Amino acid sequence: MDETERLSALIGDIYDAALDPALWVDVLRKVRSFETCQRLIALHIQRATLIGKVIAEAATFADTLDCIAAGMFLVDATGGIVHANAAGHEMLREASVLHTAGSRLIANDRQTDQTLADIFATAGNDDAAIGIKSIVVSLTARDGEQYAAHVLSLTSGARKRTGASYQAVAALFVHKTGLDTPLPPEAIAKAYKLTPTELRVLLAIVEVGGVPEVAEALGIAETTVKTHLSRLFEKTGAARQADLVKLVAGFCSQLLD
Repeated sequence: MDETERLSALIGDIYDAALDPALWVDVLRKVRSFETCQRLIALHIQRATLIGKVIAEAATFADTLDCIAAGMFLVDATGGIVHANAAGHEMLREASVLHTAGSRLIANDRQTDQTLADIFATAGNDDAAIGIKSIVVSLTARDGEQYAAHVLSLTSGARKRTGASYQAVAALFVHKTGLDTPLPPEAIAKAYKLTPTELRVLLAIVEVGGVPEVAEALGIAETTVKTHLSRLFEKTGAARQADLVKLVAGFCSQLLD
């Protein structure tokens, strides 16, 4: 197993440990074995820790959700809302960032809405969901305020129990983020002039692994992934997939310093 595959497996373990604390000892042992990507791994650990505080036990899940400030939505593979916390309902009432059409969760920006729809559909595919660890999507409110949406698959590992309890395939956490501190994906896209699809492929390479796995996770052909991968190499100057992983890790390091 090469470093990219090991990293993908580790990220999945991190999110499982957020729900099952007994797994942290083994996860931290694996983290120490990585000589590179430590800043990128740290981002996932921080995110998983926050998520773990919310998704502790399915029995008290609904009550816990209402106690957090971030908007929280449990959705099915079509984006249908199966549960939302108080902050989430308030967001929907204001309809500045998100709204509903029927029971389906809709992002106000059409392109972002399609991105979320693709992620939810992929999370609903049991075979592909293993690659969907946690994804961050940028949202822009009608007044220009920036929000971050963390999407976590609930169909693999220790997360599967919670998802099954609610017939949900993913959990969406939405919170406001500062305009002067761009999300790493946004900053990377801006720095290298990446298209939205190129950025999705880049992040999938980092989180999922090789071309076949990325194609399955994103629901596109392997030839399409290879085409975007070639453009990523050209725009970033990277020569191989491992270089792309290091590039993202280094970029996250700069943002955290």
